[in-house]
Amino acid sequence: MPWLIAFKGKSGFSARNTAEDVTKGIDGHGLTAIITGPTSGIGLETARVLALRGVHVVMAARNVESATKCKETIIKGCSTATIDVMELDVSSLESVTKFANEYISKGLPLNILIANAGIMAPPFSLSKDGIESQFATNYLGHFHLTNLLLDTMKTTAKNSGQEGRIVLVSSELHRITYKGGIVFDKLNDEKCYSSFYAYGQSKLANILHAKEQARRLKEEGVDITINSLHPGVIATNLSRHSNFMSVCLYGVFKHLQKNIPQGASTTCYLALNPKVKGVSGEYFADNNVAKPSDKGKDMELAKKLWECGMELTKSK
Repeated sequence: MPWLIAFKGKSGFSARNTAEDVTKGIDGHGLTAIITGPTSGIGLETARVLALRGVHVVMAARNVESATKCKETIIKGCSTATIDVMELDVSSLESVTKFANEYISKGLPLNILIANAGIMAPPFSLSKDGIESQFATNYLGHFHLTNLLLDTMKTTAKNSGQEGRIVLVSSELHRITYKGGIVFDKLNDEKCYSSFYAYGQSKLANILHAKEQARRLKEEGVDITINSLHPGVIATNLSRHSNFMSVCLYGVFKHLQKNIPQGASTTCYLALNPKVKGVSGEYFADNNVAKPSDKGKDMELAKKLWECGMELTKSK
């Protein structure tokens, strides 16, 4: 286990706790969860632990073959696990729409939606929809997915009498972004592109998405919460595009890292733990409420981002 300076917060948990720790004794039978990016790192551990707790897990993956192998591995360790695999590329709005339509057609309930898939600091590129790849993958695809599946979540919450939960994986690097937070007028401009600022921008967008979505759900009186989180410094393949980040993760910050079970803990805490019932629009780290940057609390920026997201996903 990595060495960490960790103090228990109000939740009773800290950075040292694992995903199994924060869900111990919780019965997830009767719940259904979708997890994006479930084939490696914290996504895979999240899928494993939720399945271990009895949740019906839908692994929404770009690589179905890889996800199927992961499913088989999880079942070997937990023979009672209920897992389905469905194809989803969150960087493609067409793929998101297709996935949502297929999911809805199956008539499945949806209690928990975990937006975990992401990329970090790649060279400049555009998605199939002409959107900068990090913004498209880390934020916009999940924004679209949430909107398309929200009615299903509302129906499930009403019929089951159980709170629905949406969990967005963000990052402390949301603090390192472009001036103004989100560069709406230059989102897809290669000349202005900074791989690190673009990553921070996409993760700030997730925090703002949670803030605005929470406000709207509260206005509607819907029993669904949405929160964002920082999983911690974890050495996963997310940093594969950046030599600098890899050096930091595997070298400079080696002894300050979390392992993957610890990295998945806050996601699983928000997905299942009863201590966060009714909590919405917050930013979490180390299984406790944390403070985002000033931009992460800017409700006007959140509203503007929402309008941008709706415009970009219109007719998709």
